[in-house]
Amino acid sequence: MMLSTATGRGRLYSSLKDLRLRWEEVRQGWNDPVSRDFEEKLLEPLAAQAQAALRAMDQLSLILHQMQQECA
Repeated sequence: MMLSTATGRGRLYSSLKDLRLRWEEVRQGWNDPVSRDFEEKLLEPLAAQAQAALRAMDQLSLILHQMQQECA
């Protein structure tokens, strides 16, 4: 059995990229204190959490790969 985090990681990475692109589009027409508050309090922390999850998935992938090699 092949253990992999690649699919979930790919989906998360793609979703984060899409979110950033769409936010840039929205910011062109919505640039006021509310939009800056939204970005600071919601989007930035969400992006940071997603980046942390991506790093954790990378580490988990390495550990799973090592386990597979050791158990083979």
